[in-house]
Amino acid sequence: MSLLDDIRDAAGSGLWSRGVKLARTGAVVRLQAADDEIVLKVVVPGGVRTFTVHLWPGDEDWACDCPSERDACGHVAAGVIAWNHFRKTGGRLPATPGGAPKANPATVGYRLYGSARGFRIDRVIVHAGHERPLTTGLAEQGRSIRVPLLSTPDDLAAEAALTWRRGATIERARVPRLLTALAGCGDVTLDGGKIRVSGEPVVPIGLVDDDNGASTARGFVVRIVRDPTITRVLRNGAVLCGDLLRPVGDGGLSRSQHALLSRGATYSAEEVGHLVAEVLPALRKKIPVRVRTARLPTATAVPPRLLLDGQADGGTLVVRARLVYGDPPSAEVERGELNVIGKKVPIRDLRAEQRLLRQLGERLGIGVGPEYRYARERAVRFSEKAAGSSLALDGSGWRSFRRAPEVTPRVWMDGESLQIDLGGANPSRMIDAWLAGERLVQVDGGWAPLPVGWLDQYGHLVADLLAARDPRGELNRAAVFDAARLMAALNQPPPPQLAGLQALAGDFDGIPVTPLPDDLTADLRGYQRRGVDWLGFLRASGMGGILADDMGLGKTLQALCAVTGRSMVVAPRSVLTNWEREACRFRPGLRVAIYHGTNRRLDPEADLTITTYGLLRRDIELLSGISWQMVVLDEGQAIKNPESNVARAAFRLNAAFRIALTGTPVENRLDELWSQMHFVNPGLLGGRRRFDEMVSKPIAAGEAGVAARLRERLRPFVLRRLKQDVAPELPPRTQQVLHCQLSIEERAVYDAVRAASRSAVLRQLGQGGNVMAALEALLRLRQASCHRSLVPGQEAAPTSSKLELLTESLTRVIAAGHRSLVFSQWTSLLDLTGARLKREGISFLRLDGSTRNRGELVDRFQADDGPPVFLISLKAGGTGLNLTAADHVFLLDPWWNPAVEDQAADRAHRIGQDKPVMVFRLVAEDTVEERILALQERKRALAQAALAGADQGGGLTRNDLLALLE
Repeated sequence: MSLLDDIRDAAGSGLWSRGVKLARTGAVVRLQAADDEIVLKVVVPGGVRTFTVHLWPGDEDWACDCPSERDACGHVAAGVIAWNHFRKTGGRLPATPGGAPKANPATVGYRLYGSARGFRIDRVIVHAGHERPLTTGLAEQGRSIRVPLLSTPDDLAAEAALTWRRGATIERARVPRLLTALAGCGDVTLDGGKIRVSGEPVVPIGLVDDDNGASTARGFVVRIVRDPTITRVLRNGAVLCGDLLRPVGDGGLSRSQHALLSRGATYSAEEVGHLVAEVLPALRKKIPVRVRTARLPTATAVPPRLLLDGQADGGTLVVRARLVYGDPPSAEVERGELNVIGKKVPIRDLRAEQRLLRQLGERLGIGVGPEYRYARERAVRFSEKAAGSSLALDGSGWRSFRRAPEVTPRVWMDGESLQIDLGGANPSRMIDAWLAGERLVQVDGGWAPLPVGWLDQYGHLVADLLAARDPRGELNRAAVFDAARLMAALNQPPPPQLAGLQALAGDFDGIPVTPLPDDLTADLRGYQRRGVDWLGFLRASGMGGILADDMGLGKTLQALCAVTGRSMVVAPRSVLTNWEREACRFRPGLRVAIYHGTNRRLDPEADLTITTYGLLRRDIELLSGISWQMVVLDEGQAIKNPESNVARAAFRLNAAFRIALTGTPVENRLDELWSQMHFVNPGLLGGRRRFDEMVSKPIAAGEAGVAARLRERLRPFVLRRLKQDVAPELPPRTQQVLHCQLSIEERAVYDAVRAASRSAVLRQLGQGGNVMAALEALLRLRQASCHRSLVPGQEAAPTSSKLELLTESLTRVIAAGHRSLVFSQWTSLLDLTGARLKREGISFLRLDGSTRNRGELVDRFQADDGPPVFLISLKAGGTGLNLTAADHVFLLDPWWNPAVEDQAADRAHRIGQDKPVMVFRLVAEDTVEERILALQERKRALAQAALAGADQGGGLTRNDLLALLE
């Protein structure tokens, strides 16, 4: 197919027809004719515009400079038709339109004239050596002259750039566009001289020189100067460079940059990296820069790259990403600035830097500069991710976080020593990782997957044994039972030291009989005899224990039977006399000394020294310096707070055999049990924090199996018997709640206190206050339930609904021949109660913290002719008293802790009581007291969870407090 056919197909019928018309009217003019290229000009009718057409016959290709987007336009079609016609006829295309060689066409000329304000421009029509002004647009002028006017696209562009007003100076803003158009026009003069025109702007020249200032550390100065090729400046934004007219440009410099560089910007020797790598490359993109100093380092074109530095900090991988140039790095980008660290200065590539930063964020989720710390399993995962990211890794920390093969645990007994091989992993660290739900642990050479299945079976036993080690790494002797359970689970032989201790692991049936003291004057009950045997066996085995028998079962007597050598009893001050009496009564052969009072002194010859918790705390330096054969803590819950000074003092005592006596080993929190066990067998339950994480919190959350494991561990060291189990001859104890309704006046006071108390509790808890601080707000609410006179700001009232109920009840009880104990935690309420009883003519005794003749009062009440009522403060008389003359107990104000109330009730319900005991709790309806009863049930569940019961329990929480105010 020929070129003619190709163009006909590409043009289509419409454009082809237009080309035929143009060719027939002689609109095609020859500019150049050669074998390989034909250049034609097509004159549009009217002579306003002309277009250049290129034909390449050998390549069968073509082009036109018209704006048409078609592959073949009408001008191309006209050109190929005319060329093909003359080629076939053997003629030549005419050099002028219309085919008349002598009819030379007119052209457009441009005459520029300089002035003080710049330059102006006139257009002329040039024909046959003559010029005449062009005063109209090209289209109108083309139709008004007789000869053809050859106007080019550049002529049209120049006309569009002019705001045509003959003789006017060209506006500065139009100069660049005008000169760009004139660059394609050949007939341009300035003040009569022929010139060339270029649209390329003339910009300032940048120069870099030495800074010859006064500074000894010579730097560099960068300034801009005028282009030296400029020979004439025209004020409206054009300059003449020889015979070339060009527009003036700023090179893209801002006003502030231009002002700075005009004055000269200086850079110190320390800033040479910034100058070479950033300032000059950026400046060269805008203007030419010439360096005229030999001192300036040469910039190198090296791409930026990322380095990931990894360092190990224990179990943490510390990662820092660096953006550097060169390998090894010659410069580093820090906080957006380039810091040169080598002899070569790289040219900054900001686009490449941004690309790397984006890749770093997408692949690893980090940025350049800050330190990122990844602990344990996260560090291994990040290390693997970094290794697969194709980024360069630097630093020694990466090899510490490689993934190693899974650990294969081995545990065995080597004589009496427990051996644990966990493949190089630290045992405690492995247990911590497992408890935290992690799946990797640090070993020699990296991090290995945890043997989760093995740990799920044996991890708790291993954790218990690890926690029971002393600072030297040796197992606590009392942990032999834990070791035996682990060996049994692993089908390995039991620890050798377990021999002879098996009886402690069961129900104590096989415990050998302990000889009773020769001076013992009491006849022991069966359960008491077994308790003495258990204490003796513990002492012989080098371990301590908690005698947690129910209140009133004779814990004091059993402890006295175990006293040998120099021993000490620490007890509440209120029972010092009782201990002395009991010791003299049941062990008359003992030399007993009371260590108390301002003139106190230790009797080195005493077999049994009896002192108080207050003096233990105060005189611990003296008491801990003595090697006691045996130390007894009576009411062991006195050290329930392991952070208290009295508990810390107890832990410091030096004793071969330690026992704690308590009827309530757990009152509010399992920390109380930990504290007492830490005294009798230090280290058995590990540290307090670990006990809280592994035992207390899981039990409070109801996690199955945890309480059972705790009871299994405590079984050898806690002996707890209940009255109904070991003393069937003891009369029953019946509990009953007596309800009263508040009067209208009392209800108004209560509701007002309730609103204020709830607001205070919510505010304290919302501000991060603890539970104990919020209890102060609830105190007033509980007092308002008993007697409005207890509430500050209230007028004194002679009685209350609750006191009236108590008076009525006591009247009936006394009439029936019964005697009663009345407990309250507030002495002010006892004052009001005593006044009410006096008005009724009811005689009574009273015991509180100010009482000094406790024993005398007890004896008077216990006498057959004693008064029918004994008023007692809960704190002063809740323990250490034997008041079996009473068979009725009234609790005026319920307390959060049921164990405290039980202790009070057991002042009457104990060995020696021959009548059924009735316990009454006086509760005001629709008050906080009703909710306290529900809270007491949860407290009881806590003790059962630790010693014998369900896997549940909890302390007094914020939710508890809010529920009490509903």
